[in-house]
Amino acid sequence: MLIRLLLRWLVLAAAIALTAWLLPGFNVEGGWGTYLWLAFLFSLVNVILGPLLHLLSLPLTILTLGLFALVVNAALVGITAWISSDLSVDGFFPALFAAILIAIFTAALSVVVPDRD
Repeated sequence: MLIRLLLRWLVLAAAIALTAWLLPGFNVEGGWGTYLWLAFLFSLVNVILGPLLHLLSLPLTILTLGLFALVVNAALVGITAWISSDLSVDGFFPALFAAILIAIFTAALSVVVPDRD
């Protein structure tokens, strides 16, 4: 269980690193320790605020056939950048594309790093 949690944390840190490397406007200052810190912080923001924001935006999410969930995920990226001085996001669209890329990279890396024993 602990190994699985650590692997998922490393996968998220790698996804954030890939996103910062590819996406202008999504900047991380620091090395791998910073990426691990941001992965931890992003996980906390997602666990604490994610369900609440998704619940509050449920009518808009249904109305837009799920597309508003991307806006909520961009807001979670923005909140993480607001909390951390190591991450800077240059506006809504970089946050939106960062949320999409982090989700894609996390899903792709999770296939490479199995979730089960």
